[in-house]
Amino acid sequence: MTALTGITSQYRILLVEDDEGDALLVEELLVDTVLDHALVHCRTLAEARSKLAEQPADCVLLDLHLPDAAGLTAVEATLRAAPDAAVIVLTGLAESRAGVEALAAGAQDYLVKGKVDPDLLQRAVRYAVHRKQAELANAGLRADRLRAEENARLERGLLPQPMLDSEQIQATSRYFPGREQALLGGDFLDVVQTSDGLVHAIIGDVSGHGPDAAALGVCLRIAWRSLTLGGHRGMDLLRLLEHMHVAERSSSDLFTTCSLLTLDHAAATATVHLAGHHAPLLTTGGRTVELTAGHGVALGLAPGVCTWSPTHVPLPPSGSLTLYTDGLVEGHNDDAHERLGVEGLLAIFDTCKDTDAGAHLDQVIAEVRRRNAGRHSDDLAVLRLDWADFPAVPRQRSRAPFPFTPVRPS
Repeated sequence: MTALTGITSQYRILLVEDDEGDALLVEELLVDTVLDHALVHCRTLAEARSKLAEQPADCVLLDLHLPDAAGLTAVEATLRAAPDAAVIVLTGLAESRAGVEALAAGAQDYLVKGKVDPDLLQRAVRYAVHRKQAELANAGLRADRLRAEENARLERGLLPQPMLDSEQIQATSRYFPGREQALLGGDFLDVVQTSDGLVHAIIGDVSGHGPDAAALGVCLRIAWRSLTLGGHRGMDLLRLLEHMHVAERSSSDLFTTCSLLTLDHAAATATVHLAGHHAPLLTTGGRTVELTAGHGVALGLAPGVCTWSPTHVPLPPSGSLTLYTDGLVEGHNDDAHERLGVEGLLAIFDTCKDTDAGAHLDQVIAEVRRRNAGRHSDDLAVLRLDWADFPAVPRQRSRAPFPFTPVRPS
């Protein structure tokens, strides 16, 4: 309401009254107040609806006996037409019960014709408008709280607690929705360790935004955890995830990119499967590179006919692997016409030197978002796995210029 927000102190008042004498009396009473107001007079509910569609009102003074509506019917119709306005009902001397019923229906106050003076009318309008605005503010707070609770439930589904038994492997994750006050998007991630000691991770991105993408992301994340703990691996696991994707997606044009990673501590190796997704980044000795890995098609683009080849990667005794969604690289790189890309991200990784995993991710994301400057609004999810004390990689497996750059299997 403009009178409360400070834009203007003028009250916009709509008088709905078919009796010309009563309407003139209300106009004169308002003139005798100190209210800065603009008054519009309508004689029927239909005329009032038309005026409200053209210009919202802060307060509606409503007679209960109109040619086209009466009693609670008139009140309810006015509240529907002006949900943000304070409604004050004008009743006759013998209609106090009607006034109380109008309050129960949603009106802010009622005034008895013939018993109103300028001071009473002025207080009634001011208090009614303030009460209405307080109600609207409280309703907004409730909506924000419900949205936050819904986001929290979705977040628990998309970003679960990792199931890690090994003290030598640490999982760190970050997630940022693409739009302010939006539901979490379709990005998801998870980490579990199975009874054989292998650590399994996934990061994925359902196309689109909003509740449909988020719901499908939760479904796929839970399906991946269940299937992984049930012993499914590699191609078999991806085929089952694609089957789940097709069964659960809300429209046929939705697809999901994902990266699967399995860390074998005993063998000091990682196995990567890519389904239309970016390859993980390997960091060791203060330097970060993108793994060379075989790529496959995103889930849902060609159901039932795709294959996803594994890539086996030797790992250094200590280091980290970072999986991420495209929100981390598709933003702008300072220049409005240039995207950050993987090369730009690698430079940021090597520039940010904090040794703490969480602090390092925070530095990287802050720099990515600074360069983007709000010009790209995709969801952003990052999962980093750090390890130490892996067995040393045999010398004959590290002949590439960068000691642990994997070679695509033949």
